Amino acid sequence: MKYYLCKFVPPRADFLTTMSTDELTWMKQHGDFLNDLLAKNVIVAHGPVIDDTGGYGVSLYQIADNEDIASFTSLDPIVINGVGHYEHYVMLHLSSRP
Repeated sequence: MKYYLCKFVPPRADFLTTMSTDELTWMKQHGDFLNDLLAKNVIVAHGPVIDDTGGYGVSLYQIADNEDIASFTSLDPIVINGVGHYEHYVMLHLSSRP
């Protein structure tokens, strides 16, 4: 297995408070997309992080050795619609509750 911390970087610092109607729709689809991966045990956890820069999203992935992390994150509706991007960070291991 391979493990990743993925950081969703929004397109602007005030994104969470200034989303357009389309962006709100894509963010709902983004949540549904991540929840589906959570149900399939691809993602261990995900959620928004609020900080002084406005915030970002974090997701923890657990994927097979033959899978590519970008093949998952590139299918996220927010990426498909050009609303921000992901940074991928390799984790040496991931411990979680069963």
